[in-house]
Amino acid sequence: MKLSQSIRFCTSADGTRIAVASCGEGPVILRAAHWLSHVDYDLESPVWRPWLQALSARSRFVRYDPRGSGLSERYVADLSIEAWNADLDAVAESIDEPRFVLLGLSQGGALAVAYALRHPERVSHLVLLNAYGQGGRVRAQTEAERLEAETLVNFIRIGWGRDNPAFCQFFTNLFIPDGTPEQHRWWGDLERVTASADVAAQLLSNMQGIDVAELSRKIGVPTLILHSRGDMRVPFSEGCKLAAAIPGARFVPLESKNHVLLPDEPAWAVFHAEFAAFLGWDQSAQPRAIVQAGLTAAETAIMKLIAEGLDNRAIAQRLGKSAKTVRNQLSVIFGKLGVHSRSQAIVLALGGEQPSTD
Repeated sequence: MKLSQSIRFCTSADGTRIAVASCGEGPVILRAAHWLSHVDYDLESPVWRPWLQALSARSRFVRYDPRGSGLSERYVADLSIEAWNADLDAVAESIDEPRFVLLGLSQGGALAVAYALRHPERVSHLVLLNAYGQGGRVRAQTEAERLEAETLVNFIRIGWGRDNPAFCQFFTNLFIPDGTPEQHRWWGDLERVTASADVAAQLLSNMQGIDVAELSRKIGVPTLILHSRGDMRVPFSEGCKLAAAIPGARFVPLESKNHVLLPDEPAWAVFHAEFAAFLGWDQSAQPRAIVQAGLTAAETAIMKLIAEGLDNRAIAQRLGKSAKTVRNQLSVIFGKLGVHSRSQAIVLALGGEQPSTD
């Protein structure tokens, strides 16, 4: 089953053209825009494709490119947070369903909080991952912290999109320090195809001025907040602050250093299990791809433990087998599923579609 998407365009309040993509069918999950995205390029991304597969398995996953980047209108004068809020309004208005799950990653969390306050009747559930209520410049308490925020903007303005390993390594390590070489290479390529250096720097500067700390105290929709303990992009304390501010919010710490979760780390399975439980999804049902693969009971048991994020040694201990036996069985399982890596198998175990082999 090939992962596919439809792309359309809507118009924001000031006439800016916004690219909107949808994958899957069912209840809508709308992802608020974050700094880097390209709805067409992301489809084949080793970082974002697993997200599309997992979130579109039982829902219609809708996402869009922020103004100035991706397939959205590139040459835009107004890159303010107010304009970003208007873009989210426009995308939401283009969704026919009366209510949807609103997902906010990173700075998208602040957009989601503001939208949920403006339109609580449209938001059934609010989910925030590695998000923050105050940008780096707002939350800075020392001159060193203010200088750090300013330096990052200038660093992007100078080094963005250049074929410079030092810049790419520094920047990529802020987002996916535990990523594979392939994922790191793709993240560097994303910079070149998503936005110009000036736009990337201006957007980041504007995001550093985000402040929804007080607004978050007024949220009245069910809220789930998850944050990586070792997040190098957004401090763990920012997730704690949001959870303390939003009435009744559930907070889940994630054992990860990645700002963007990757499918072969245990935190990925924890996030999706918490997400499914929060939405009331039936987690006992076997994903379609697993059923169609015809796995034996023993193989199914191994797949369940893979989805929990266990490595071969832990699986062997849990099932009373040798690590070699587990490794051999995994080879058979991968063949039946038509996948080539553990991360692809994890996506399927959590309900995603089989990756395309085109």
